[in-house]
Amino acid sequence: MTNVPTNFQSRRALLGASATALSLAALAPAFAQDAMKPKAKAASAKPNTAVTHHRTVKIDGIDMFYREAGAANAPVVVLLHGFPTSSRMFRNLIPQLADRYRVIAPDYPGFGQSAVPDRASFPYGFAKFAELVDRLLTQLGARQYALYVMDYGAPVGYRLALRHPERVTALVVQNGNAYEEGLKEFWKPIKAYWANDNAENRNALRAGMTPDATKFQYVDGVRDPSRIDPDSWVHDQALLDRPGIAEIQLDIFKDYGTNVALYPKFQEFFRTRKPPALIVWGVNDVIFPVDGARAYLRDLPDAEMHLLDTGHFALEDKGDEIAALMRDFLGRKLKSS
Repeated sequence: MTNVPTNFQSRRALLGASATALSLAALAPAFAQDAMKPKAKAASAKPNTAVTHHRTVKIDGIDMFYREAGAANAPVVVLLHGFPTSSRMFRNLIPQLADRYRVIAPDYPGFGQSAVPDRASFPYGFAKFAELVDRLLTQLGARQYALYVMDYGAPVGYRLALRHPERVTALVVQNGNAYEEGLKEFWKPIKAYWANDNAENRNALRAGMTPDATKFQYVDGVRDPSRIDPDSWVHDQALLDRPGIAEIQLDIFKDYGTNVALYPKFQEFFRTRKPPALIVWGVNDVIFPVDGARAYLRDLPDAEMHLLDTGHFALEDKGDEIAALMRDFLGRKLKSS
């Protein structure tokens, strides 16, 4: 008799658990349907503008790849890349700007994820790059924009500025040249090629597309190379090594000389339009040395200049610092422009 209450309690507990299980099973479809319903909180949540979208559109029949982030109605910041890279160089900067700005970063034809049209029929050069970027921005509805220009991005951006000076709201210049002072020792073999487009001068520049040369652009002048992600130069080199790309790049090296002829017009744009300008320059850069940075102050005396202890691809080493400077600068200048 002493075991009866215990057995009775166990049986009652078992029956109670069974009833609960049956009740939950009956309610499961309702829970499932409720889970599928959009939650009011989620529906009203602010979209994550820091998400970077990777898109391709056709411009004049050419696939143009670009990265984009930020609200569609936010002020536009256009990021223009250099050689031998692509919009990938902005992969870390874009999320640091996208909460305030609509950020657009295209790849030029022959670079990154954009198409590689046949050089026999497509004129690889800075006039064509500027034209296609202009049409891309028009198609995307970007009627005004601040420009971040680096290396090749400088002549592309400044050609855009000559086309539509009224559209440029600000400049951020990062190791992007517009002055003769910025073309020193590094440029001697390239200047020889501009002067005489023969096989010897052209072939001499193939050394600039080797793995060692690509790595050099990333690590030279950097105090702590361990801060530089090696995937950057490996990625760039893989794209340089694609069939036909070397000849395209040699064509572009030749065409760079047309930008030097436009330097006076670029400088006139600076003087006459006086765009707000932030200059962030890797001071140890041998490709575009610091003399080219200081020359901007002749035509943009109110420019804010920051000389950073790094090399050519300053974003790889000083990205957080540059992003903070940009947020401060654009926050002040775009509000008042």
